[in-house]
Amino acid sequence: MSNLPQGIDSFLANAGWADSVISAIPGDASFRRYFRVSSHGRKAMLMYAPPPEEDPEPFLHVAQWLTAHAMRAPEIYAEDKAQGWVLIEDFGDDRMRDWLDANPQGETAAYKAAVDALAQLHRRPAGPFPPYDMAVYQREAALFTEWYCPAMQLEVDAASYVAAWDDALSDMLPRQTPGVTVLRDYHAENIMLLGPVDDGSGAQGLIDFQDALVGHPAYDLVSLLQDARRDVPMDLERRMLDHYLAVAGADPHFEADYARLGAQRNAKIVGIFARLWKRDGKPRYFDYIPRVWAALERDLAHPALAPVAKWFDANIPSQIRNSFGGRVS
Repeated sequence: MSNLPQGIDSFLANAGWADSVISAIPGDASFRRYFRVSSHGRKAMLMYAPPPEEDPEPFLHVAQWLTAHAMRAPEIYAEDKAQGWVLIEDFGDDRMRDWLDANPQGETAAYKAAVDALAQLHRRPAGPFPPYDMAVYQREAALFTEWYCPAMQLEVDAASYVAAWDDALSDMLPRQTPGVTVLRDYHAENIMLLGPVDDGSGAQGLIDFQDALVGHPAYDLVSLLQDARRDVPMDLERRMLDHYLAVAGADPHFEADYARLGAQRNAKIVGIFARLWKRDGKPRYFDYIPRVWAALERDLAHPALAPVAKWFDANIPSQIRNSFGGRVS
């Protein structure tokens, strides 16, 4: 393979994986690259997170914490943080998203197992990670006005947008103390089905958790059930939300906070997808926006989002909202 990063052979040799067969795994939205390696009957995944654009330390930090707390993160075989190399356990080919595409009859069982794993994580004490505070929420929500609105040629009141989110989220903040570990990107493309896969209810492995923070338990649940890249039927979302409430014993404000964080996350994702489209030349991400926008509209309908819904009413034209964020020429 001619386009392998410099230093890959020496890292693998030092790790005891000399003369490995190396296969690149397609990537898209970051500088990280992944390779599948095999040597003498062994297999592993090789992550390349090259500095200065990437830093493998957060991944290693969170992986070690998850493993220490009986959560199924990949085992770390070898690392060279200075050069950006990490050799990890290969969880196989059964990514939840792909498996469900081929086995739609397993949808309920797979999502129930994912909700159960999340409830298990939430029973652990919060990890030693930074807080998911108002500054982070606002920085993420601002991606909507910074990227989507200009992409759609919209002049909006950014200052009142910030004020609306302050109003909507401030009541929730005390309820995320002491908080739980929030993986932040917990959805069907970042969950691996492990071991014999029959009906989707088996063990599940976690990946792409390097941005973990300490925050509200509803965040990862809404990430799973309002998936930006996969249609989750509304009746399944409702059943899985009820299942989480049953097994986790959430407080009476949980559903309002679920809507708050759903709206915040979906506004953020619309902004990120617009940035990938306009700045990074990846227009296919725009095609995901209608799904995310539809979930955003459902969240905005909750009374807890009244300040943000009022801002959308005043700033986003109805023809855009009715088409769930359709493209302009």
